[in-house]
Amino acid sequence: MPTEIYVDGASAGNPGPSGIGIFIKHEGKAESFSIPIGMHTNQEAEFLALIEGMKLCATRGYQSVSFRTDSDIVERAADIEIVKNKAFQPFLEEIIRLKSAFPLFFIKWIPGKQNQKADQLAKEAIRMNDRN
Repeated sequence: MPTEIYVDGASAGNPGPSGIGIFIKHEGKAESFSIPIGMHTNQEAEFLALIEGMKLCATRGYQSVSFRTDSDIVERAADIEIVKNKAFQPFLEEIIRLKSAFPLFFIKWIPGKQNQKADQLAKEAIRMNDRN
């Protein structure tokens, strides 16, 4: 059974103070992360959420991962390894590099209502920017 990872990015403004939320379900246990990331656009935050989620899974040694995102741009980029907007190319290159750590890597787009936990964590992380 692959580890399920729900990721979301959010920003208060575009660009503005941003945060990422990561919710990991692994072998019946759950971990939640709210990480402030400074000033970014919403789409940059979405990419950074996936990247940080991948890093967390790699450091934990997870072999089979299944990511969920409500960002169709991030899902498409990670799946077919192409971005139309060249500003996102550095994010894509990092995703491709990180994918090599996983023998089984899946990513799926889900509606926002199925990603509420990661969304809540990302919004909490926005508020954490003020405290750093």
